[in-house]
Amino acid sequence: MTNETLAPRVRTGPTTQKTALVVPASGTRRPVRLATLDALRLVAALAVAAYHLTVSWRIDGHRQPEHFLPHVSHVTIYGFLGVELFFLISGFVICMSSWNRSLGDFFTSRVSRLYPAYWVCLLITAAVVTIAPITGGVPVTGSPGLLQIAANLTMLQEPMGIGSVDTVYWTLFVELRFYLLFAALAAFGLTYRRVVLFCAAWMTVAVISPMLGSKAIEVLAIPGYAPYFIAGVAAFLIHRFGRSPLLFGIVGMAWLISLQHVIGRVSDVNPGFPVPTWPGPVIITAAYAALLAIALGWTDRIRWAWLTTAGALTYPFYLLHQRIGYTVIRHTYEATRLPAAVLVPGAMLLTLGLAWLVYRLVEKPLAARMRAGLRQAFADLRAASARDAAPAGEAAPVPGAAPAREARAAAPSTRPRTGVRVIRQVPGRSGER
Repeated sequence: MTNETLAPRVRTGPTTQKTALVVPASGTRRPVRLATLDALRLVAALAVAAYHLTVSWRIDGHRQPEHFLPHVSHVTIYGFLGVELFFLISGFVICMSSWNRSLGDFFTSRVSRLYPAYWVCLLITAAVVTIAPITGGVPVTGSPGLLQIAANLTMLQEPMGIGSVDTVYWTLFVELRFYLLFAALAAFGLTYRRVVLFCAAWMTVAVISPMLGSKAIEVLAIPGYAPYFIAGVAAFLIHRFGRSPLLFGIVGMAWLISLQHVIGRVSDVNPGFPVPTWPGPVIITAAYAALLAIALGWTDRIRWAWLTTAGALTYPFYLLHQRIGYTVIRHTYEATRLPAAVLVPGAMLLTLGLAWLVYRLVEKPLAARMRAGLRQAFADLRAASARDAAPAGEAAPVPGAAPAREARAAAPSTRPRTGVRVIRQVPGRSGER
């Protein structure tokens, strides 16, 4: 659930791929805006919201979802698989936005992207459910206390054993674990070979981690969702370096493992009516196919400007839609008895409008300030490290400047040496003595 979709396109055939690995991509081609990634984000966010607002609760607090939306609910029941699509996109985008960047840049990008919108949406949600609480037929009830809100601000409430203000936040801890793994790789520098080895090693550990009996390894390996991140990373490598049987093999292996997981996920759903499992693998296959189409450049012609805005709204919309949507629909239903077919789209449009306000008025300016502050902090850290590493009595080099000893060696001498004839050149008259 991120928004960096600018990618330098570097495509190489099998005979030139080795050279492409060591040549920086910057400046090779003008970056292409991958608007279709924003479109996929929008589809994923709307699918998850449709599932939550039509199936995962009881609109009146008593009757099952099928009572209010007998036909729609049988389709939107599969909307929770939008989370898997989010993870596919995340693997692609995180690898793309981290290429040719330092670990500090990676940290700055992730923190400034995730936290400002999250903090604002968390506080808005806490305020709404405190002012207008609802009970009965919802997955989470009650008003959060100050200590719970404080813990949630860290985004680490799950490992601390503290409940989330909104249950949709569980995906953020999954994302954070992926970022931790990828940051460890980025610390050594991203290359084609290292990323491929990373994908292979992570896939192996993720598959066997449930058999190892180690909770720590299982938490870090994310076995239930690792295939989606890995496939997204491999898809970006296809996008950057061109088609390769090795990369298609990684994506294919991830897809096969995903099919097993998604069947289990669909089987666990219990909305009060039978849910066939076969659409789950079909939906996941379509998600993989869509990402591969983007990776292969088949959608590059799609550059609709409104998709960029839509993609930017998906993160705050995702954070706001569930508990605020429940609150709006329940209170409006009790006051007006409007049909669910009107209430659900209305709540989604209202949440989209609120997400736009959060993005324009809070997230953009706050994220910009946070990026500037973090970049300055890392610059200060590098300067302090240089001072600590400098020998006693010798001034630390200024970032971006050549060391004094090298500068003196490189500078031309103005004092003639004994036995050496000095020839002075007059500007504009080269060759004259």
